Parts: sequence; C-alpha cells; structure tokens
Amino acid sequence: MRVPLNWLADYVDLPAETDPHALAAEFAAVGLEEEDFFGPEITGPLVVGRVLELVKEEHSNGKTVNWCRVDVGPEHNEAQDDPKDPQPGPEVPSRGIICGAHNFVPGDLIVACLPGAVLPGDFKIAARKTYGHKSDGMICSAKELGLGEDHDGIIVLKNLGLSGEPGDDAIALLGLDQVTLDVNVTPDRGYQLSMRGIAREYAQMKGQSFTDIGSPTVAEVNAPTDDGFPVVIEDSNPINGVVGCDQFTALQVTGLDPAATTPFWMQRRLIAAGMRPISLTVDVTNYVMLELGQPLHAYDTALLGEEIVVRRAQAGEKLTTLDGVERTLDPEDLLITDRGGKGGKIIGLAGVMGGADVEVGETTTDVVIEAAHFDPISIARTARRHKLSSEASRRFERGVDPLLGPVAARRCADLLVELAGGTLSPATTQVGQAPEPTVIELPVKRVDSLVGVDYTTAEVTGLLEGIGAGIEVIGKDRLAVTVPSWRTDITADVDLIEEVARTGGYDRIPSIQPAARAGQGMTEAQRTRRRISNLLAADGFTEVLSYPFTNDKRDDQLRLEADDVRRKHVRLANPMSEDLPLMRTTLLLTLVDLVVRNQGRGAKDVALFEAGLVSTSAGLPEGPGPRHLPGYHPSDDELEAIYASVPHQPYHYAGIISGNAEMPGVWGKGRKAEATDVIDTVRRIAETNGLEVTVEADQIAPWHPGRAAKFVLADGQTLGHAGELHPKACENLGLPARTVAFEIDLDALLAQEDLRAWDGALSTYPVSRQDVALIVDADLPAQTLAATLREGAGEELELLETFDLYTGDQLPAGKKSLAFRLTFRAPDRTLKADEASAMREAATKLAAERHGAEVRS
Repeated sequence: MRVPLNWLADYVDLPAETDPHALAAEFAAVGLEEEDFFGPEITGPLVVGRVLELVKEEHSNGKTVNWCRVDVGPEHNEAQDDPKDPQPGPEVPSRGIICGAHNFVPGDLIVACLPGAVLPGDFKIAARKTYGHKSDGMICSAKELGLGEDHDGIIVLKNLGLSGEPGDDAIALLGLDQVTLDVNVTPDRGYQLSMRGIAREYAQMKGQSFTDIGSPTVAEVNAPTDDGFPVVIEDSNPINGVVGCDQFTALQVTGLDPAATTPFWMQRRLIAAGMRPISLTVDVTNYVMLELGQPLHAYDTALLGEEIVVRRAQAGEKLTTLDGVERTLDPEDLLITDRGGKGGKIIGLAGVMGGADVEVGETTTDVVIEAAHFDPISIARTARRHKLSSEASRRFERGVDPLLGPVAARRCADLLVELAGGTLSPATTQVGQAPEPTVIELPVKRVDSLVGVDYTTAEVTGLLEGIGAGIEVIGKDRLAVTVPSWRTDITADVDLIEEVARTGGYDRIPSIQPAARAGQGMTEAQRTRRRISNLLAADGFTEVLSYPFTNDKRDDQLRLEADDVRRKHVRLANPMSEDLPLMRTTLLLTLVDLVVRNQGRGAKDVALFEAGLVSTSAGLPEGPGPRHLPGYHPSDDELEAIYASVPHQPYHYAGIISGNAEMPGVWGKGRKAEATDVIDTVRRIAETNGLEVTVEADQIAPWHPGRAAKFVLADGQTLGHAGELHPKACENLGLPARTVAFEIDLDALLAQEDLRAWDGALSTYPVSRQDVALIVDADLPAQTLAATLREGAGEELELLETFDLYTGDQLPAGKKSLAFRLTFRAPDRTLKADEASAMREAATKLAAERHGAEVRS
C-alpha cells in the first residue's frame, strides 16, 4: 500500500518535518514493514513562469516552434543578448525559451525548468542553442515532471486550478516535494489497504485521537428507499453455503458534466498512490477506494437494463472486461448482470473488474454507483482463475468492512456532485443486511501468559479500544470485546491477544530462549533413513537431489509398458515448465538426468543416489476430488473425501552406478559395475535394518530381463528392484552401456518387524561346519534353495553361506551346482560331528523333495 504522507496528514496530526525513514521504522514495529520510498525526484530550479511574448516560427524540417519570453521572477530572470530575439521592454526582464507545444498563449502561467535542474530519469537541463536561438531552460509537460502520461502539451496552471507568481517554487506548488511510503500489508489485514486503515494505525501508534471517516456513525449515509435502482441477488451456487454477495448498495447521480475533468489535487494523490488518472468518474471511485478501502464501480445509467442482477456464471459464458480481454467464465464466477429494457448482458466480474458494455464514457451524464460486499473466497478464486488481480480484488479477497458500502457510496456521490455538478437522487438501494458484531470473551491473564508481558487491565482495554473495539468489563480481569466490523481477521481470543502484542509494541516482548522439550530423539523413520544414507555414502555413492517433474517421453525412454502403474502420473495444473507437467512415479525417472549431466561434464565413473517422495495417481477415485478446501473446518466426510483425493506418495531410495565400481590404480585394473553390485547393496540395506529379503529373478522395465532381481519382504511386499539397465533404455537416455541401478520403497521396509531385536543369549560353545554341493535346475534361484536348506537344517543352523557356483561339461544340460557352507551351534552343548551331519542331511533331503536337488560328490 502506497501512503502519500501529505494525504495521511489529512486524517492525523502528522508533523511537517516528519522523517519518512523514522516513520517507516515506527510502522514496522506494529507490523507494517516498509517496502520502498518514493521521494522528490527533481532537483534545482523549477519555478512558475509567465509567458510574456510568443512568436511562432516555422522551420525547414516542417516543425513549428514557439520562441517565448518567460518571466521567471526577479531571482531567475536574465537580460538577453541575442539581437534577433524580440524585446518585451527593458522594464520587464525575462528568459528566452524554445517550446514545441501550442496549448498556451501569452499571459499564461506555466512551469519552467531552468538550467541546473535535474528531472526524473536523470534528465539534466542546460542552456543550449537550438532553432537559431539560445533556449535558456524548458517549459515542462506533466509527463516530463512525472505527474502523468500527458505529453501533448505543457502544464498551464489555470487548467489545474492552481495559481502563483513568477519565480514561485513550482516543486512545492505541484507537490513534487512530497514523500510516499510503500508499506507491505499482510493478507489478513485488508483494512490497511486504505488511508483510513493506515491513519488508524498511525493514531494508535502515536496515541492520538482518531476520527473514523468511514463509520456510519460519523458519516452521512442515505437511508434505503423503495424507489431505488432495482437490484436482485440470485446466487444459485453458494460456495460452502456462503452466498457470494450479501449486501449491495446503489446510488444514482444525474446531470453530470461530461466535460468535467479530475482536479489536479486528486490526480496528484492517485499518482502518488500508484494509480493512473483516467476520467473524473473513474478517478473518484478509485480515490474513495484508496481513502476508505471499499471498492466501487460506476455504471452508465443509459446503458443499463431495468435492473441489476447478481448471479453465478453459466458454463461457457464470455465477458470482455475493461482491459479488453475476452474471458471464458467458470460456474463459480460471481457476475454483475442486468436484465429488462436494454439489459440481458454481463456488466462486470463481481469484485474484480467491470465489463466494457456499460463503461462510463465521454458522454455519460447519469451514473449508478455500486458499493457491494462480496465473499472473500469467491473473489479470490475468480481473480486467480482468470489471472486478473486488480485493486478491487486485492481488497475484497482480504476482507472489506461490511458496514462501509453505504458510507463509501455516499462519499463517491458527494464528490461527483461537487466536481461534476451532478445531482444526487434520494432514491437509494440497499439489499441485504450487515452481520451482527462479533463479541469475544477475553481473560486478561491469558494475554500475559501468551505474550510474556505483564499488561494491566487498563492497558489491554486502551490498546483494544485503539483498534476500534468496544470493551465491557464482565468480571474480575475479564473483558467482553466487540470486534470492529472492519477486522474480519479477528475471530478468537488469540487474535485479540495478537493485537495487544502488536499495538503495544513488539519491542516490549522479551527475547527468551525456550527450554528444549524432552523428547525421544529421532523417529524410527529418521534413524532408518540415516542408516541407509550412511551405508550408501560409505559405499562410494554421492547423494543428489533432482526436480520431481517429468513427462510421458521419459516413460517411453525407460520402456515402461502401456499398462504399467508407473505411467499413472499426477498432472500439475500449473507446472514450472510446460515440458515437465507430470510428477515422477519413481526416482529413476529424474535421477538418470543427473547421471547424464555428470557424464557430460567429464565424470565417467558415477555413483549417485537420491532419497525422496514419488507420486502416483493409481488407486485414486474416478474423477477429480474436491477442487477447493472449504473456508471452515471440514466435516469428517469432507476430510475423508479430501484425503481420498490426495495421491499416494511413498518415500523411495534409488541409486545408479555408471562406469567403474572399483577404480583402476596401482592395485589393479579396476572393475566395471555389475548387476551384482546393486543387488548386494539392496541386500545389505535390508540386513542393516534387521530384515530378511527373498531375492528373485524378475523381468521389469527399465532393467535387463536377464540381469534384474526383485526383493520380496517377509510379508510378501516388494521392497524394490536392482540390476543392469536394459541396453535400449541406456541408449534412449544417453547412458553408458551396462549401467546398473536400484530402487526401493522405504515405506514398505518400515512396515516390517525389525529382526535385530533378539531376546536370546549368545552361545559359548564351538561351532560345527558342514559343506554341501547340490545339483539343481539352472533356473532355480540360489535364494530359494538357501531358504529350503535353512528350513530343513533346524534351529541349530547359525549361518548359511553360498561359496561356489559351477556350470560346465561335468553336469547335465540345464543344471548347475551350488555349494553351501552350513554353520551349526547349539546353545547348551558342543555339537558332535554325527549331530551336525544329521542336520545337514535333513536339509539336503528337504531340498531333494522340493527341488529335485542331488548331492554332488
């Protein structure tokens, strides 16, 4: 919110010598942080001048200029020594200035910028020879002084309603010495988007009395009549049970002078506040909005139908707004329309921007002034849906005082009558009722306990009365606080306590480091993530982070099947890049990009891992879920529908090794990464977390069909996959051949019972080891055979290791030999060789029964 300090001084006692920077610091103490300063941009002599004589000269370039004699006051006039220059008389000193504008005549008071002055944009003025004369300065237009966009002619003071004498300081006369402070208004304090709101904050801060210019109790308002302009509210689609428009005030002003222009003082204030003057009627509505905080709209009565109708849009309806853009409307959009007579059209996007069909123009003489109160949620959604943030929508979506409409409408009408000579009709429309004031009970001791400052009851009462609240003492140290109508953000006692802390000064709140609350340390999920990350880092992996956005093309590059659940992406409504509109369903979709980038930077041996969330739309209900959260605490059914529409987001770990797994050096030639490297990595991740996994051969993209493994947990869940990436996938992605990768689901791992918790006792007796080699089918996984041996060996089996794999001519076709070492230990005795052999034979017997295994001699 831009706050011109000379405008602020109309409502509070603001000393002329106020330091803007000190004022900004004081505002920051009550939550209004300074964003910027807009101060004087003109230095040097800028004075009032009177045109004494004007000679038109035509030049060979086809341009006609005026050679002027300008009286700029005794301090600035200089005698002219150019013999070609016309002489107004020896008793009237003056300066000679060339000017290309033609909207002035001799005798007019103008604004002259003399040599040595600097205009906005670091435009330095100096005397110079031009068009055969020495031009000793410049006659200024509004644009050159930063007073607007008008550059068709120079400033003539009488046209601005100003007067003065030659030599007067034009900087002060035009208000170019004023400072504007730009403050940051937080979204919950919409009332601060007005001079009324800022003035109230200043008065509270300085302990001054404040006369509320926007309260119905101090401002003159029109009583509603039966003959006001007809207005009907037809909200057939209320959002969360709240109608989009609960109040609508309309006043009529007739007989306006179409030629009336906005006075300079109003234009100056609008420009200083960051708005562009347009026309008198529009400027008045904007001025009142900036002054009071109530957005207004004026319609040309001659272009309106017989009545105004407030309703929701119908699907497919279109509206051309005042910015000239045709917009396709949504059924949630709230509209201002008319019907009857010349009606039947959309005349505005409620609370956001008016339509072009009933725009006030150069011939408008009669207007209807609208001052309505709209639902903040409805306006916010419409503004965002159409990417149309306006000054009006910024205020409505933050909450406008529901009592302000009649006051603002009357203030606007009075200004139009004063400045354009119109007549205010007594016919007044007022539809809807203002809400009852909110009353909140506040224990004073609760203020002390939450803020940490020992406030007295009188101090709390004074601070809350300063924000406009009504106070009633209802018991010892208990107050009944009537919330002011413009403070829609105050709904509970904690909000009142926040106001006490804010207006009482944040600097009074002590800075005390709170004692650390006793806790349990990291959660089990955090400890697990740390274990896995430490293991991978110790193995030479480097942790990286990639953006979680992808596209359908990446699914094709990884050769995912058409019905693969990993193709069910969540599509972003507003993606950071149009090329990446989807959320990843696996980490490998985005991790491969970082591998390729490192390879492109010359890192030929890369081992990267990433931990993060993935998203999938698989399992979501058909159709979209709730599009918007309600403006109140949802019911259980609403919460269930909301949560059901949220995509599943499991936490994954993924890693890729490209190039060497063991680096070459004086110790050897090194070794390329193989599928067994990442398979062993996943096995050790499970082992580190006290879990047993079953390793099975699998065929799943993007892995090589003969060099990929699936890891199955004890409860049947799939932990993940690991192996060598498919050669075609490597080719599609630009990865080196034989690149290996793994990806696991951490959520599935965390759902398992940690087998490291053991309540037994370590045996002190020696072990007994037995070796056995078994001939089995070549396609039988070693993990499956090992599980059978472990089951058959019994409880005394302490360790089972696979130490040899043989395939060769000494075995039948389609067979392989797997050698195992079985380590037995009893908890209460030393096992005899016969006992250990018997347990080994029991294990091999079960393997023979289930898998046709034969003992290899």
